[in-house]
Amino acid sequence: MTQTTLKVEGMSCGHCAKSVEGALSAIGAKGTVDLNAKTVTVQYDESKLDQTALKAAIEDQGYDVV
Repeated sequence: MTQTTLKVEGMSCGHCAKSVEGALSAIGAKGTVDLNAKTVTVQYDESKLDQTALKAAIEDQGYDVV
């Protein structure tokens, strides 16, 4: 498993966190949102996913990965 932390703009509440974590779960990754830091720490299998897929899943929920 690979772990990375992405800076995400636009998250402000528990619903935002659940939305991002759910989107990552749907593609086979495990995300943990830190609303105060505006980050999501993601664990994923590098042989199945890459950072482009992670960013797309988050951005499809309406948030910006910076």
